[in-house]
Amino acid sequence: MDYQNYLNVLDMWDAEEETPNRKRKEYKERRDPFLLSDEDFKTKYRFTKNYINKIVNLIKEDIVRDTRGCGVSPELQVLTAIRTWARQEVQDDAADLHGLSQQSITNICRRVAAALANKASSFIYMPRSIYEQQEVMSEFRAICGMKHTVGAIDCTHIRIKKVGGPSSQYYINRKGFYSINVQVVCDAKLKIRDIVARWRGSTHDSRIFNESRIKERFESGEFSGHLIGDAGYALTEYLFTPVNNPTTQREEAYNRAHIMTRNSVERCFGLWKNRFRCLLSGFTVKQENAKLYIIALAVLHNIAIDMGEQIEGIEALDPDSDLPSLSPQENELPIYEPTTRNNYILRYY
Repeated sequence: MDYQNYLNVLDMWDAEEETPNRKRKEYKERRDPFLLSDEDFKTKYRFTKNYINKIVNLIKEDIVRDTRGCGVSPELQVLTAIRTWARQEVQDDAADLHGLSQQSITNICRRVAAALANKASSFIYMPRSIYEQQEVMSEFRAICGMKHTVGAIDCTHIRIKKVGGPSSQYYINRKGFYSINVQVVCDAKLKIRDIVARWRGSTHDSRIFNESRIKERFESGEFSGHLIGDAGYALTEYLFTPVNNPTTQREEAYNRAHIMTRNSVERCFGLWKNRFRCLLSGFTVKQENAKLYIIALAVLHNIAIDMGEQIEGIEALDPDSDLPSLSPQENELPIYEPTTRNNYILRYY
């Protein structure tokens, strides 16, 4: 090897020694999803642009971040979170689509969920006035003639990742998987009117209700009507259950009306979980984040119903549909006195 070749080889060796062995940072391209056609937009995000803009305007001030260094806009944060929840999408896939890192997706989902959960009282509430209660009762009565019903109650299990520690076994439900048992009261439009998302999967539905704030409110006489629930709940003056082993035509008629009316809460669960597929598959995030997400998704569900958002393959809901015409006497504010189920059956069936 001549002297010049030796120097060239030496220069190459030195260059390799001085160059740090690090992965070159790659910047992912971010595209504006709002440039998509309305059809493509809904295919990718399962909601319309108007719905997304509504959510952005609602929580923009709570999720805005310093935009120096190519920050993520509120619009992109909302789109990212909703796509992750609605399409049951792996966070890495959502990250690639939006030009973000997987860790950014995690942070964004939690930030958006926290902002939505802080607005929960504005979108999840029992009827606040006699007039609102009358409206809700009229909607339930339109289903199968069941009067004085202000809510249908039931629980549903949301799967979570394995819980460690001495309390692990208490999160395993009767079907054998780890879950949070979520209590919901809904109305006839399938809106969530009350939600409790903090109980372990092994907890019985009746215990959740017995220790809930909604029970205290009914016992204090706050509502001019009653709840309806399945046989897993105790029969009271404010929570009507079906008659076990009905023996009369009145009891059978009551049970038919009860089943058809209470079906609202089952349909509510079905619609809610089909809107946000992550509720079907479950959460792999921390337990506290899972509870936060559940409340946030309840808020998003109610807003979707208010705006008439529809999902293909799921029954259409028209929040502006006219209620059945009522006679002047039926349209008056009700004078409701708590009564036993037997007296209720004798009076109305």
